[in-house]
Amino acid sequence: MNKKSIFNSYIIVFLSLLSLGFISCEEQPVLESASELTISEGFKNPLGFYNASPTFSWKLPVSENIKSQSAYQIVVASNPDLLPDNADLWDSKKQEKDKSVWIKYQGKQLQSRQKVYWQVKYWNQDKEASNWSDINHFELGLLNNSDWQAKWVGLNTAKDSIKGRGKVLIHKPQYLRKRFELTDDLAVARLYITAKGVFDVSVNGENVSDDAMSPGFTTYDKRIETLTYNVTNLIESGQNAIGVELASGWYSGRLLWGTTPWDNTISPKILCQLELEMKDGSRKIIISDESWKGTTNGPLQFSEIYDGEIYNANLNMPNWTTINFDDKNWTKVEVENIDNTIKLEPKRHTTVKGKIKLKPTKITKKEEALIFDLNQNMVGVPLVKVPMKKGDTLKIRFAEMLSPDDTFYTKNYRSAHSTDYYIASKDGEIEYMPKFTFHGFRFVELTGFDASKKVSKDWVTGVVQYSDFDDNGTFTSSHPKLNQLQSNIVWGLRGNFLDIPTDCPQRNERLGWTGDAQVFGPTSMFNADVYKFWASWLQSVREAQLEDGTIPWTVPDTRGNKIASSGWGDVGTIIPWKIYMRTGDIGFLEDNFEMMTQWVAHHELKSKNYISNMMSFSDWLQPYPESGKNTGDTSRNLIGTAFFAHSAKLTAQAAEVLGKTAEQKKYEELYKTVAKAFDNKFFDESGAVKGVAETQTSYLLALAFNLLPENKIKNAQTNLLRKLKDADNHLRTGFLGTPLLSRVLDDMGETDLIYKLIFNETYPSWFYSINQGATTIWERWNSYSKAEGYNPMSMNSLNHYAYGAIGEWMYERIAGIAPLEAGYKTIEIAPQVRQPLTAASATLNTPYGKVSSSWEIKGNIFQLHVTVPPNTSAKIILPSDTAKPLELDGATFQENASVKLVDIGNNLFELEVQPGSYTFQSSIK
Repeated sequence: MNKKSIFNSYIIVFLSLLSLGFISCEEQPVLESASELTISEGFKNPLGFYNASPTFSWKLPVSENIKSQSAYQIVVASNPDLLPDNADLWDSKKQEKDKSVWIKYQGKQLQSRQKVYWQVKYWNQDKEASNWSDINHFELGLLNNSDWQAKWVGLNTAKDSIKGRGKVLIHKPQYLRKRFELTDDLAVARLYITAKGVFDVSVNGENVSDDAMSPGFTTYDKRIETLTYNVTNLIESGQNAIGVELASGWYSGRLLWGTTPWDNTISPKILCQLELEMKDGSRKIIISDESWKGTTNGPLQFSEIYDGEIYNANLNMPNWTTINFDDKNWTKVEVENIDNTIKLEPKRHTTVKGKIKLKPTKITKKEEALIFDLNQNMVGVPLVKVPMKKGDTLKIRFAEMLSPDDTFYTKNYRSAHSTDYYIASKDGEIEYMPKFTFHGFRFVELTGFDASKKVSKDWVTGVVQYSDFDDNGTFTSSHPKLNQLQSNIVWGLRGNFLDIPTDCPQRNERLGWTGDAQVFGPTSMFNADVYKFWASWLQSVREAQLEDGTIPWTVPDTRGNKIASSGWGDVGTIIPWKIYMRTGDIGFLEDNFEMMTQWVAHHELKSKNYISNMMSFSDWLQPYPESGKNTGDTSRNLIGTAFFAHSAKLTAQAAEVLGKTAEQKKYEELYKTVAKAFDNKFFDESGAVKGVAETQTSYLLALAFNLLPENKIKNAQTNLLRKLKDADNHLRTGFLGTPLLSRVLDDMGETDLIYKLIFNETYPSWFYSINQGATTIWERWNSYSKAEGYNPMSMNSLNHYAYGAIGEWMYERIAGIAPLEAGYKTIEIAPQVRQPLTAASATLNTPYGKVSSSWEIKGNIFQLHVTVPPNTSAKIILPSDTAKPLELDGATFQENASVKLVDIGNNLFELEVQPGSYTFQSSIK
């Protein structure tokens, strides 16, 4: 056979193998698949998902041959067997893009209840393909009011209720139940449920979930969130029972002011729809309707968020959530149709759960009482396992701190009774954990236990409750008090992120104060995976915004006075922009842009000649106010005008990102106009404040928001330094000024002064509260002192995260991890190294993966370990004696494809770095 015949034979064999599928012309995958697939704001395989138009995100593996992404392909199907080749919902096809986060779904319209499966593959910088990822999935909840056949049901507890403050009634908790029969073989069961109030649901004696305080706190006049549970394994062939405990919660319970946009006098109700799919394809629906029964004569006799619970075990109803219970003496429920002006939507962030358990470190006996010290100010409930005698009442009290004589300090709870009671039905050990309330406390006091028994630390466990998010970042240093400050920040976050961002968790308030939220947003995003938490609350802010653009003081609104405060309502522009910078999700700006423009319009409405006359809480709780007022000394007109300009500028920036050129120009011009009016009204030609009180915060606002012409900036900076020096280099700032202090001084190159302010030991400072025993951030700089005792004001929360905003500077400038490009697509690692620190480190889970920065000084040697995640890049700035050589990974530095020297500046090296882990070492002076 000649060579030509042999060649033709090879061709025939090759084509035959190709046609049979044994050989493919497609590139063969050589790379590890993508991981950590999520949808929208970071949901992993959610059940009862809220969004029929999700976005898709994933992370690239950490590998030497994966620096960046050059292309991706997403496939979405209604059945996992269709993936990846026969996706029937959407196939993005190969997209030559490096984008690996927030990819918008562009397939067929998705429907309520639909279960959706998806995969992704990517190509690296060398055009090499990955394997397909594992199949991920999500299941949509009931997206529309029309999906509900159920009716609101409950007992008329209003007629037997106690008159509370204002028009609020104190309703007795309800027990509701329904029996039903199932004759066919079950395939899948989904329970869709919500409440006007808070609920706990069981099926056939088994609790459906470990959620707490569900469905949560929203703008109930606009939206009530619903929950979806998989109860397939709880349903039995034959007779079944559903049981629901129901209490007032936020909807009908006692709230500060209590003037809500929804009718909070009505009796709590539930809405429940159990959908059963049989193996033969048939369906059955069990709904809340006239057939349900209820009673208020159960063991839980009283439950209020502020005031605690009363549980009478003598009224226990064994098996009431099972079929083995006689409810003949129960009352038929009242029924209410769904109001279609109020949206029923799946919950768009995680439920509250018990996340951490704390054990006492010390027990103190005080007369007839035992005081258990959990050694950490926390939020949640106690789990008590205590010996009791029949008929006795266990009284459980709470305090954040003790008075010097070891008695309970509860003045700062104000009118919140915050006490739980358990009435024993028999001798022996009881176990009890409150269900529909929560408390802020470090200390638990017990009375009414069996005093003849040996005391044990096992009697009390602190169950820490907050929305079910994970940690997102870490920070530590060589200084124990700075580490304690970080711990206080984290515990303040945990304590005040219970379904909404609250001001405080213990007194008769616990509301979504907008000013506290706007200053703490960036710090929270570093420490915890709370993007979905913020997205949900911002929806409530949008819903609470009035037609004239007013954003209420608290969201949800419980005041109802239709008045906004500057610096507080600006949460509507500041949080969208700050969170966009940390996520890179343009969709978040799209969702909130209209709110931003309406808020700026409200600023304009409340201004004359661009000078604000808006009401303001001002620089709340500024220390040493000459005015003697909580609002501090900084002019509310100056504050309002500054935030007017700042909000206009942020709206212009958002418009630019969204490609809205006309709006961008409009708000840029408005910002310039307001800034000019601000300068003319409040600053003289020398760059000094005029016409109003001169304060640190007045200069901070002008400089932070760039409101002065170039020729005044230097003098204004000098004046700020003078005001700080007049205060012995201590801050004189409240809620609005404090978050700006480190940023402005940093821009001025005053890093040493920032360190001085942070490490100050005396009042007012962060370490001052630590020296007094703080384990969380306090509301006031001087809430307590060992020398003088407690601040005499009743507004004295010992768990109030606002001043924890300093964390943003700690992470971004001490540890040195900051976003140069939205979402950390480009990262700056530029630690500001100063005494007394000899080391600091941080890690952060960015949308692209984990970034880390860890530095240490030994003698005159500075060492920096960094990790840059795939599909990003970093600018690294190292403090250095540039006359001496720089080392990379133990060898004299030489440029390579991954690390390039960009600049040698004044005692620093600047480098551009590609993904990977590196160790840099330099000499410092």
